[in-house]
Parts: sequence; C-alpha cells; structure tokens
Amino acid sequence: MLLALGLVCAGAQAQDNVRVVFPASVQQGALVIGRVPPGSQVRQGERDLRVSGYGTVVLGVGRDQRDPLQLTVTRPDGSRVDAEIAVDRRNWPLQHVNGVPPRTVNPPPELAARIAREQAAVTAARTRDDNRTDFATAFIWPVNGRISGRFGNARVYNGQPGSGHSGMDIAAPTGTPVKAPAGGVVTFADADLYLTGGTVVLDHGFGISSNFLHLSRIDIKVGDRVEQGQVIAAVGSTGRSTGPHLHWGMNWFDVRIDPLLVLERSKQE
Repeated sequence: MLLALGLVCAGAQAQDNVRVVFPASVQQGALVIGRVPPGSQVRQGERDLRVSGYGTVVLGVGRDQRDPLQLTVTRPDGSRVDAEIAVDRRNWPLQHVNGVPPRTVNPPPELAARIAREQAAVTAARTRDDNRTDFATAFIWPVNGRISGRFGNARVYNGQPGSGHSGMDIAAPTGTPVKAPAGGVVTFADADLYLTGGTVVLDHGFGISSNFLHLSRIDIKVGDRVEQGQVIAAVGSTGRSTGPHLHWGMNWFDVRIDPLLVLERSKQE
C-alpha cells in the first residue's frame, strides 16, 4: 500500500515500469512505504532495501533523524532516479516516571552480563529480512486503552535521566488479551527478561517488527505464524514497570519507529 499524501513522482511516464513514488516529507519515527518499478534496486544510505514483486519498498525514520533521507533507485533498464524525503522534526516532551523498582533503574553490577545477553538476543531477532509483506496491511491496536507513554518522550526514571521512550505504552488491566496488530512470525518469546519482563517480538517482513513488553502471559512460541487479531499474550507489569500496561514498540531493523504513526497511516488508507 502507498501513502496517499505528499507524493513525489519521478519519471516522465506514469506506467508502473518507470514510476518511482515516495512521500515528499515524513515525521521522525515514521514508517515509510514507497513504490518503484518491480525488479529495481533501491539503496538508502549504506543499506540495500528489499523490493517486493509489486515494487513495494519500506523503511523507517529514527527518532533523532534530522537530515533528509536520500534514496537511489536503479530501474531494471539501468536508469537511475535519486529521491529525497524531507524529515519533519517533532517535539519530545519530558516525562517523569516515579515508583520504578530501583534495581531496574540501576541494576546491580552482577546482573550486567544477563542484561547484555538478553538485549543482544532481542536485537538479533530484529535483523531478519523475510520476504513477507505483512507490514503493508492496515495495523490495528493490540489492546484498547489510554496511552500512558508516548514514543520518543525523554524519560526520567525515579529522578534519573533515561533515554527516549522506545515505544507506546497502553494502560490496561493485567490479563487483558494482547492481539497481533498485523500478521507475522514470532521471532522471540521469553517470559522473564530482567528489564522488559515477558517479551515477544513479532516480525512483519522486510525488517519491520513489533515488540510487546511487560507481559503477564505468552500464548505463542518462536516460529509460530500468527494472523492479525490473534491473541498472542496478556498485559502485565513485569520487568521495569510501575503498573499494568502494554509497551508496544516497532522497529525497522535497528531503527525504532512510532506505532501511533503506523496506526494513523492505516486510517488514511
């Protein structure tokens, strides 16, 4: 699916075999979907992007990305198109989070190896580049509830500055079913990570993945194929948490993107 607003079209003809379409501008944290002639090669920075059989291309824009995105498209006939996508800056408010278990804000040194090992395992799950286009569907909310934490907000835990929030927190009672926002394959599932508690990573193809944290229950296992709307887990308050909620994060490989923007894009389609 293509974004419907702010499109930049390169090429003199409108036929699909020559047309290159990307949004003219996007926000920090956005999921970007473009269209190129099938069989094209697309490069953004140091990364070669996967192109679907229909010519769909996807990439993510980081929280701190400021410079325009530069893409190079080489069509099957060898002709080249350079595309530029402007990045609109967002305001990142400061959010104070108090009452966090102190051992999760300043973990004891003896736990450093465990935390590093767990984080490395989650990071590895995000390196997959499966040739599936589950990401192209209109995403749905995994749970219904109040947004208690927004993507990108600078956080202060128990008075100690932390990094920008990596996802969206949705307040909901413990045990609330968590549904897959889009189809995918489970690439990571662990009920007891030190910082994030019950954790699931669901891969949507082309490097796009969702992660669900602080779960009280996990109903799927690594390798499972799940469909949109399928119950995969339950809301909890495990790991570094002050109360029951679902942390829903999204990534394009190692680039964190804003789930709320993905939902808003879905409403426009």
